[in-house]
Amino acid sequence: MRIIGGSLKGRRFNPPADKWPTRPTTDFAKEGLFNILENRFDFEHLRMLDLFGGTGNHTYEAISRGCLQITYVDKFAPCVRFVRDLSQSLDIQDYITIVQMDVARFLKKPAGPFDYIFAGPPYPLSWLDEIPAMIRESGCLAKDGLFVLEHNSNHHFEDYPDFEQLRKYGGTHFSFFTSNQTIDD
Repeated sequence: MRIIGGSLKGRRFNPPADKWPTRPTTDFAKEGLFNILENRFDFEHLRMLDLFGGTGNHTYEAISRGCLQITYVDKFAPCVRFVRDLSQSLDIQDYITIVQMDVARFLKKPAGPFDYIFAGPPYPLSWLDEIPAMIRESGCLAKDGLFVLEHNSNHHFEDYPDFEQLRKYGGTHFSFFTSNQTIDD
């Protein structure tokens, strides 16, 4: 895997893949998503939440583009160790708050509000379809914030009240949701 843009552009990282419950977003899909995000956000002023953070792929990309406040959440200890070690190696550890916890439990007491939330859950996760409602109910998405959920073609969110758009990159789908809540920063 590699970091596509920003100050760390071109840096490669290779997480140990054996028996990991992760499915890193492809470079093609990540590049498409970050092209959209760069036209929408000023990364330097962004508070980001990376749920099901896995290898930290989205976290590194956002930091490389100037994001200085990211909360990374994953329950898998080897992923958390990998992100902690790589963030030190890249000298970006000061920009990441690493939380080892189940996402459902984290969303019951989030440390938001966040301007941008990305969730890349395992596609077969039994409660994947509930994640947009969980984000909404948690109140962790800031007013005018954006939540992006990565999923495959087995999931459809077009009828969800906060749904904004769907972007497809091969088998990777990103559903975009906006905040219709009035949460003060």
